[in-house]
Amino acid sequence: MRNHQRPSRRGFRVTLMAALLAGTALGGYAAGNGVLADTSNAQPTVQQPATAQNSNQMPAGAIQPVPTNHQIPDFVALVKEVKPAVVSITTHMKLNAADAEANVPAPFRQFLPQQHPQAVEARGSGFIINADGTVVTNNHVVKNAQSVSVTLADGTSYPAKIVGTDPGTDLAVLHIDAGKKLPFLQLGNSNDVDPGEWVVAVGNPFGLGGTVTAGIVSARGRDIGDGPYDSFLQIDAPINQGNSGGPLFTQDGKVVGVNTAILSPSGGSVGIGFAIPSDTVKTVVAQLEKSGHVTRGYLGVEAQPVSPAMSSALQLPNDKGALIASVRPDSPAANAGLQPGDVIEQVNGQAVGNPRDLAVDIAGVQPGQQAKLDIVRDGQHQTVTATVATLDQKQQTASNGGSGAESQQGIGLALAPLTPDVRNQLDLPDNAKGAVVAQVQPGSPADRAGMQEGDVIVGVGNKSVASPAQAAHDIRDTVKGGHAVALRILRNGQSAFVAVSPSMAGNGNGQGSQDNQG
Repeated sequence: MRNHQRPSRRGFRVTLMAALLAGTALGGYAAGNGVLADTSNAQPTVQQPATAQNSNQMPAGAIQPVPTNHQIPDFVALVKEVKPAVVSITTHMKLNAADAEANVPAPFRQFLPQQHPQAVEARGSGFIINADGTVVTNNHVVKNAQSVSVTLADGTSYPAKIVGTDPGTDLAVLHIDAGKKLPFLQLGNSNDVDPGEWVVAVGNPFGLGGTVTAGIVSARGRDIGDGPYDSFLQIDAPINQGNSGGPLFTQDGKVVGVNTAILSPSGGSVGIGFAIPSDTVKTVVAQLEKSGHVTRGYLGVEAQPVSPAMSSALQLPNDKGALIASVRPDSPAANAGLQPGDVIEQVNGQAVGNPRDLAVDIAGVQPGQQAKLDIVRDGQHQTVTATVATLDQKQQTASNGGSGAESQQGIGLALAPLTPDVRNQLDLPDNAKGAVVAQVQPGSPADRAGMQEGDVIVGVGNKSVASPAQAAHDIRDTVKGGHAVALRILRNGQSAFVAVSPSMAGNGNGQGSQDNQG
């Protein structure tokens, strides 16, 4: 198999094992020897000095957790009950020459002999959700499969049919015909799961079927950049290659997640794993069983997070919500009267903390149904109702200096008109209006906010602008008294808001080339 690597967002390189498959090229390579480490139960006794930290006297105002008598749980009975419904999945596929070459370091590719397609099998995990043999697993476990087989806990193997897949959530539904009723598992409510709660993972890591690991839920709602609907449970129960698609249980034996990815600098488990929440699984699996594909709701907006500076500029009560950067024409959002600069705070009573929350909430609304949106516009709370449409594949893919320059006071921009030449260079329509950023003064508030030459300012706050003079006037009016200004811009064909505050000025001493720069 090929491991998928992604760079860390915090500057250090890690490996995100989005495909936890234990792969084997038939007749291809040998496995290494494993080493088992023996551990002792004996624990040394360490004398602690009598300090305020370990005495019974707590400093005034310190957090005092309520002590509990809970002991580490025993999972023996739970595992005996659930194991018969956990399965191993073997996917058979062909690896062509291009795929094989991709697994070879570039300096050695010129020495590769002429290759023919190779038979490859990869292994993952899954679980049965009804007595008739419906199996849930990850999409990446069965992606590009020529054939799939499912092996039960007793060793019996059956050919499997792929009922449907959903790459957006990395889920797949299979079906096997065992000729008898099968033991199955119940999907629980992942919204009831809290960080710190014990969970158990069962799966097929490295081909070792029926492996059980335990840990706790580390966090909820994790976005790992794997897809538009990321909202994973983070767990520290060890999961590895081959655990993909396996179930995550709470102590009542209900499935609250589907194990799907790990964050790993080493290639193995370091205690950071991710599971798809069961609430997502319920919705997706029901649609895959019914039609073989997933239909999602579509609103028709591009949104961005609300930063503290943007919150101040738009007179918002906090920095939560999804800020609408643009509204697509003839979309449900446009028909409902939503505007750039609106901040969506709730969808049908569910709080929206960021654009990802908005995408997940709208995707969960059945097309044709109405979504009640609580928004903030010009500092005022309003409620808007939109009739949600169907998200098609194209929409889903999309949702992932010159003469006469004007200046505005205080933030360090020189603005130029949108001449036909400029529109052509920036690939803008002939009727585009606004002001192009001709220069950004180094070290200025605009520079520190990330403004760039070539950005096109099409609005200041919620108000559209048609010329550099109008943009400069509106910016000056807004920044009087030190207020932040929200600039609606076009950059590389994408709409966005940038919050610029006069207080963001740094110590840079660069000077613009034009005398009238602020």
